[in-house]
Amino acid sequence: MLPSAGRLIAVDWGEVRIGLALSDESQVLATPLETLTRRAGKRFPMPRFTALLAEHRPVGVVVGLPLTGEGTETASAAAARELATAIGGRTSLPVELWDERMSTARALGLIREQGGSTRGRREDVDALAAAVLLQHFLDSRRHARA
Repeated sequence: MLPSAGRLIAVDWGEVRIGLALSDESQVLATPLETLTRRAGKRFPMPRFTALLAEHRPVGVVVGLPLTGEGTETASAAAARELATAIGGRTSLPVELWDERMSTARALGLIREQGGSTRGRREDVDALAAAVLLQHFLDSRRHARA
């Protein structure tokens, strides 16, 4: 279980790009942080991730769990679970998996709503998708406590 106070970092896992977002200390607002790029055949860029953890000092990690529209798991979900386990083992931070269905689609929609273009902005989209994922997690927890 993640602490209810202090910054949380979210990881929106992808085959090539990994979007990251960060919450505020009170866990009310999520903002895009950065997008990490994984080269073909390479592991998750843990050194950069741990550097960001040292800089922002989160109290927990939310890892997006990519499920199908029906809620079933695929190979991507298994990879996200492995990543969550690796992050937990490497950082000693509590890690929680969270259904990330539609987070990228919502991020694309937000960019278009604001009159923006997604052309050449894949990194922005991935970090925004992580923020959408984290905001959903934060809102869900806050409503559960109310």
